[in-house]
Amino acid sequence: MKAKDFDKKFDDGENVAVNLNLAEARRPYADTKRANVDFPEWMVNSPDREAKRLGVSRQSVIKMWLAERLEKI
Repeated sequence: MKAKDFDKKFDDGENVAVNLNLAEARRPYADTKRANVDFPEWMVNSPDREAKRLGVSRQSVIKMWLAERLEKI
């Protein structure tokens, strides 16, 4: 199927998932790499409060904040 035909089906609200091989689908740049960062205690308090409020982990909040910042670059 050509991309323009796929796009038209999508734009028309058709289910395009049947045209995808989801078994081999990958998210680009989804591979993880560990980065350890030491923060002073005062810098950890804010993400901890937000994590508690959202019911998620500190790591999730830090990733979200970092992603938001990187999108602006």
